[in-house]
Amino acid sequence: MTDTSALVQNDTSENYSFEEFKSNVCHQLKSMGDIDFMLSLLDNHNIRNYFNKGLYRESLYLLAMLDYLCRIHDLPRCNEYDDLRAYRFEKPIFPLSIILISNYTNDSDLRAEAIKDAIPEFLQFNIVEGDVRDVC
Repeated sequence: MTDTSALVQNDTSENYSFEEFKSNVCHQLKSMGDIDFMLSLLDNHNIRNYFNKGLYRESLYLLAMLDYLCRIHDLPRCNEYDDLRAYRFEKPIFPLSIILISNYTNDSDLRAEAIKDAIPEFLQFNIVEGDVRDVC
């Protein structure tokens, strides 16, 4: 595997908009179904478009989602994004709920547990995501 290039992100208010983005993606997945979601993702090229605009979290979140869905449906990964798979964030990107609870309770084990339970395709980019199907 090639050397990974580290991407730096802030742990501030940007987390709020990223949480909203993730929620919207998960709701789309739920309403469209896995296969239609994957086809739409491949057709609209948002993974590359977001990356080219510097929206790395959004881009790599979508790529992780695509790779995760490919794995659970036993489908090959899309080679079009192999160059992006060399990237990962310098520090883990935790869900905002984990950040807030661990900061409030001073429970450092909470973050470690979230990493342990994270979906591997997301963790590859240092995005801690445990369940993409838990949406209302």
